[in-house]
Amino acid sequence: MTRTLPIILLSLAAAFPVFAGDDNKSAICGEAEERYVDLFGGPSSEAEGVVVVTMYKYNFCPAEITVPAGTTVRWVNVDKRTSHSVLVKGSGIPESDRAFPEEVIEFTFLEPGPQDYLCGPHWETQNMIGMVTVE
Repeated sequence: MTRTLPIILLSLAAAFPVFAGDDNKSAICGEAEERYVDLFGGPSSEAEGVVVVTMYKYNFCPAEITVPAGTTVRWVNVDKRTSHSVLVKGSGIPESDRAFPEEVIEFTFLEPGPQDYLCGPHWETQNMIGMVTVE
């Protein structure tokens, strides 16, 4: 009977991975915002004329956003040592150059609908993927 309990717990964890991941993702995104404030002197929500998405610990924060057509999204690398890129799938625009710590990548979304994007070096191994829904 004692061998069954760990198997059941592993099965439940596999069936509901979202719950564990959400807490971890929230903590990572909280750290990312703290890094942003430390680096740029104010919250990302106060960036003028753009919507900011931070890149931190192989995550986009937030991973999903909704913006009006014509909005520029600014991805900001707040990691300490890792570079990231952005590829907006289906846009016809090539993958961005790598953004090193404290560097930014910008893209203006004109076409309505959901648009997936990913980090070229980390989407497959780290599942670093996001989505912008353009209204």
